[in-house]
Amino acid sequence: MPFYLEIIMCISLLIGGVFLLIGSYGLVRLPDIYMRLHSPTKASTLGITGVLIASMIFQSHLKGFLSIQELLITLFLLITAPVAANMIAKTALHHRTKPIEKTQNQDLMETIRNRETIKPPQEPN
Repeated sequence: MPFYLEIIMCISLLIGGVFLLIGSYGLVRLPDIYMRLHSPTKASTLGITGVLIASMIFQSHLKGFLSIQELLITLFLLITAPVAANMIAKTALHHRTKPIEKTQNQDLMETIRNRETIKPPQEPN
């Protein structure tokens, strides 16, 4: 295997590993479910993407042609992770899971739960 491919794979694996580590740490350390959703959907998705890019490069070199399985897995993850996080957030909202006290705009949670239109604040004249 050419040295430049090994360097690209190592960099991709390191970047993916760092994002996975940050995502895992955030999942453990963030205080409530609404904040914990950011770690797996953002950092971990980028981490898995880095690992899959390295795998794609390796498999493409072994087979001699472009390996698209990893691209399809990455595309699937990039599409489904935000949708899953949205569904988990809606479930937590409808089960009335309380956010931490410092969360801003907690007064809007009941409005969102009832699917009402959020009115923008009125500007004073």
